[in-house]
Parts: sequence; structure tokens; C-alpha cells
Amino acid sequence: MEVPERGRRAEAPWKKLSKETATKRARATRRNLLHVPYGDGEGENLDIYFPEQVSEASPFCVFFHGGYWQSGSKDTSAFMVNPLTAQGVAVVIVAYDIAPKGTLDQMVDQVTRSIVYIQKQYPRNEGIYLCGHSAGAHLAAMMLLADWTKHAVTPNLRGFFLVSGIYDLEPIVFTSQNGPLLMTLEDARRNGPQQLLEAAPTQPVDPACHVLVIVGQHDSPEFSRQSREFYQTLCRGGWNASFEELHDVDHFEIIWKLTQDDYVLTQVGHIPSLWRAWVLP
Repeated sequence: MEVPERGRRAEAPWKKLSKETATKRARATRRNLLHVPYGDGEGENLDIYFPEQVSEASPFCVFFHGGYWQSGSKDTSAFMVNPLTAQGVAVVIVAYDIAPKGTLDQMVDQVTRSIVYIQKQYPRNEGIYLCGHSAGAHLAAMMLLADWTKHAVTPNLRGFFLVSGIYDLEPIVFTSQNGPLLMTLEDARRNGPQQLLEAAPTQPVDPACHVLVIVGQHDSPEFSRQSREFYQTLCRGGWNASFEELHDVDHFEIIWKLTQDDYVLTQVGHIPSLWRAWVLP
């Protein structure tokens, strides 16, 4: 089986630099709380960026970076902060322990606890919207299956943006990408949202919660296949889901577009309207 590849070309160095520049700009120009601990581990912290009119009732967009669970950092991932905070949305960028330090089980647990932290700190929020790219989309998708009862709080999850994600982990087990992860087939199945939803469909706590599965036109065939199949599985399970293939973007360009003020993901003034921008013709 083909391992998911990242797209038609590697990320251009200027784009990496631009994401770092955008993060530095966000930290310099937006009110923020940096390196806020959501757990006791060294890597368990997050950054919160607030809109100009700060309110505990703001909607929150929580972002999980990609990098095949073994690269990437929250410290270069705040590239969507300025467009979203300008629209009254608080943005949270979450750090988690990437491989080889972290295992998939640990990463899923860390992401779960980061969301619990946001809900407890801002219980009057107008909705928590999870956004992840690539491996980050996998971690966000695992939150569809989270057991919140053991955390004594149910997050006010209103939507998911799953951007060029990986939902079936088994193809990765026997590839070089698994070197730092040391993932077994059992690990892949235990942390594979595609297989988990197929085996035991989970009903959404909030029927209005919308899941948007997005893939780029020039993503690899495996990313496209996994995105379409995951969307179909969500529909069969009763989730309010939509699928979009974005024209003329690859695996890196699709998330880079989040920095563009006039792009479809950030062009509307309020996150609930954002879903309408996608699902309505």
C-alpha cells in the first residue's frame, strides 16, 4: 500500500521563512499568552492569541501543526493568527511531544488535554473549532472519538477543519517515515480514526458540529484517497460533514493559504459563517 506522500514538491524555503516571519509578527502585534502549560510535561504548552476586543465568549480556533508527528513546532505555526484575530477569533497553537520523544498515544492524550484546558479556562467560549494540517489533522480527527467523561468536562466543540490529513496509519508502519515513530500495527489501529469510526461509529455530541475534510488538488493520490474515504465514513456515521478539494494547491500551499486575508478559510467575519462559506454554493 502506498504511503502518504506530501505532494508534488517539497516546501519552498521562502515559505518556511515566511511562516516563521508571520509567527514573529503575530507575537509582536497581537495580545497573547505564550508557552502556557496545559500539563506537567516539558512539551505540554500552548500559545493563545486574542482579538482586539478580548472576550471570554470569543470563538476559539485551536491549531495542531503537521510534520508526520516528528517535525514542526508551534513556534513557527501562528501564520493564521492575524487574519483570524482580526475577525474576533481567539487562536490557540498547541505544542505536543513529537517523535522520537513522544509516541502517538502520548500525542493524542496531549491534544485531548490541551482542549480540556481551553474549555476549563474559557468556559463561556462561543465554540471551539479544531484545525489540523497533515499529522495535525490526524490528531484533530482523533478528538471525534475522545472520551471526555474522564476529564470531567465536555468541550464546546463546534467544528473541525481537517486539512490534508492522514486517517489510516497502517500504510506508514512499514515505511521509513515510521523510523522515529516506532509504530506497530496495533499502535496504528488504536490511533487510526478511519478504522475506529468504521469499527464503532461514534455519534456527535452536538449534531450541529460540522466536520470539513479538505485536500489539495495536487496532494498525493494517497492523501486524496484517505480524505475522501474518511469523509464517506463520517457521513455513514451520521456526522455533519463536508468535503472540499481545493483547486491548484499542493500539500504545503493548502495550509500556507491560511495566511492570506482574502482566502476562503479566513475571508468571513465569524467562524460559524466560515462553515457556510464552505458548504453553501
